Amino acid sequence: MDHPAPPASRVPSRASLLRRAVAEGTIAIPGAPLALVAKLIEREGFPAMYLSGAVLSAGVHGVPDIGLVTLDQLAAHTRLLSAAAALPLVVDADTGFGGPDAVAECVRVLEDAGAAAIQLEDQAGAASGSGGTKRCGHLPGKQVIEAALMAEKIAAARGACRDPDTVIIARSDARGVHGIDELLRRMECYRDAGADWLFPEAPRDRDEFARIGDAFGADVPLLANMTEFGMGPLLTVDELDDLGYAAVLFPVTLLRVAMEAMHAALAVIADEGTQSSLLDLMQSREALYDLLGYDPAHPEAWIAAHAPAPAPGGARRP
Repeated sequence: MDHPAPPASRVPSRASLLRRAVAEGTIAIPGAPLALVAKLIEREGFPAMYLSGAVLSAGVHGVPDIGLVTLDQLAAHTRLLSAAAALPLVVDADTGFGGPDAVAECVRVLEDAGAAAIQLEDQAGAASGSGGTKRCGHLPGKQVIEAALMAEKIAAARGACRDPDTVIIARSDARGVHGIDELLRRMECYRDAGADWLFPEAPRDRDEFARIGDAFGADVPLLANMTEFGMGPLLTVDELDDLGYAAVLFPVTLLRVAMEAMHAALAVIADEGTQSSLLDLMQSREALYDLLGYDPAHPEAWIAAHAPAPAPGGARRP
């Protein structure tokens, strides 16, 4: 399902860059909880970044990942991450905030906010149009909507894209509800409905990852989720490349590492009354400014470099 390269006369969109990246080999996509982390992911040479629904819910809003975050909140964080780094951003849009019409609007809003790829799942939930409670794909008790309804939502998403290279990712949570055979059947249905990538959630072991890769890896990019503490094994990018996967998500890894480090730091401050023993573990002020591209001796240079571009007619854009 590769798209032709864009004409040389125009700058390629981030979506087209994402497509090119997976065409060249299996890529790792870390989750970016904050704009500063997006800059770090870019600095470290990763080809793309991910906005996880779990990270946005828990890390930004302090609520569980059960469908409480609104489209406006998702779009706002998408804008922050997209502005912070030039990397393609894969956005977890959960169930798409409703039926096919709502999904189409969701895609348009997230594209405008800077998403290069938009992920939709077939879980049932309050915003999916079919009742139920949305939850992490690696937890028991999930429900999934009918495959035909999900296919309609995928078709609506594909049809709503303004950039033909925007990647529509169809995730199926059917493995934990109906088993591996139903997961495979749904993935075929979602591919035929127009999904650009397929995301099988929570295979149980390497053999299941391999079976999925054998079935689909040759004709559609597959996305593997290497979330920690989940239902399946933690396979390496090279292993998943061998199994037929095009991209590998590390959706909550950086947030989990940061939270545990902050927990430990709070214990040190409470015990020692000072942070002195933690200095070697910290990002220095100089490293922070370097990541921001900021020289404190010349703040006007940073402001000039990041000023809004003039709008037609000489007025500045807001």
